Amino acid sequence: KGASQGAGLGNKFLGHIRECDAIVHVVRCFDDDNIIHVVEDVNKPESVDPIRDIDAIDLELILADLEVVNNRLGRQQKAAKTGNKAAAAEAGWLAELASWLEGGKPARSFDFDEGDDAQKAVRKELGLLSAKPVIYACNVGEDDLMEGIENNKYVPLVAARAKEENAQAIPICAKTEEDIAGSTQEEKIAFLQEMGIESTGLDKLIKASYELLGLISFLTDGKKECRAWTIKRGTKAPQAAGKIHSDIERGFLRAEIASYKDLMECGSYTTVREKGLLRVEGKDYIIQDGDIAYFRFNV
Repeated sequence: KGASQGAGLGNKFLGHIRECDAIVHVVRCFDDDNIIHVVEDVNKPESVDPIRDIDAIDLELILADLEVVNNRLGRQQKAAKTGNKAAAAEAGWLAELASWLEGGKPARSFDFDEGDDAQKAVRKELGLLSAKPVIYACNVGEDDLMEGIENNKYVPLVAARAKEENAQAIPICAKTEEDIAGSTQEEKIAFLQEMGIESTGLDKLIKASYELLGLISFLTDGKKECRAWTIKRGTKAPQAAGKIHSDIERGFLRAEIASYKDLMECGSYTTVREKGLLRVEGKDYIIQDGDIAYFRFNV
């Protein structure tokens, strides 16, 4: 609280958010008398209230945006007085946006004109913090995982707030994630089975983040390494190859594609080939999530 006025991390906090494509807002959703919940005064412990905490952060983002919008609005209003029609049009919707923000509502819920290219350009230049898409990560206690998230009284409150914003709320236990962070895959599986859960909150959060940003992963399997590459959904094969190396994109010839699902079911590349599941695709092929790609190129 108070970051927009320089309190706490102030501009550093807001600057970090400005560089992000989306916000994962971690909200405390557990009670523990041994962990003080501080909002403003370190000498004044506060009760756990996730909605209050969300509002506190949202307000800082909104206030920072309001300052940016008002500064631009003032310049465009002056330009409009000289007869500049483009400036007048921009000042019109900026004034509406300023009023929206003054009402304590984030820019992501404002009714922007998605068909107005000039407005899109200005929005990009403004870099509005409260316009960024958000996922709420409900930080729950270990007991909630054992006894069932449905018994947590705070998660439904955050979920309802997220629904209002067409966002997702994902329960995640930071303590549990910390405990299994250094575990092997086998230890992780055994731990999850013992806890009675199928996947960690972090796994769900990563998946939700990819969906929110329109990202997918494709795989490459070479002699040196097997790894995943992150690309935007809808990326064509040559541009996907460029994520590995610009030379591969420049000299792209074709891509040999198998799906991860088919490889797991078949057990080997040999069986994938025998069943005719290995495809040769050209420059217009759009890479799909889970594709295993071998790129042929010549430079």
